Amino acid sequence: MDEQPEPVILHLYCRVDVVVTDPAAVTGHAVADLRSAGIDWSTEEDDLDTAAEELRRDLTVSLGSVADISRLVDNIPGVEFRGGHCWAESGPVREAFPAR
Repeated sequence: MDEQPEPVILHLYCRVDVVVTDPAAVTGHAVADLRSAGIDWSTEEDDLDTAAEELRRDLTVSLGSVADISRLVDNIPGVEFRGGHCWAESGPVREAFPAR
């Protein structure tokens, strides 16, 4: 019987620059995702309408909430997405991610 090697855990750091051509489409998508998330709002500090309004007011939060980093490794044999964090920021590039 072939013995499988132990999985190797690696960290994949990414910086992705995007141009938002339709902010209303982004925030609308984020609000739709929020509404379909099945959140038990009785256990949250906010309610659905307040949280949706916050997304509509903040494009960076909206984009960060709908960006799906789990798809970065789709269709790569032998690689399984395990978890991660994605956020959006406006303004100058952080020092750790020099501009190209």
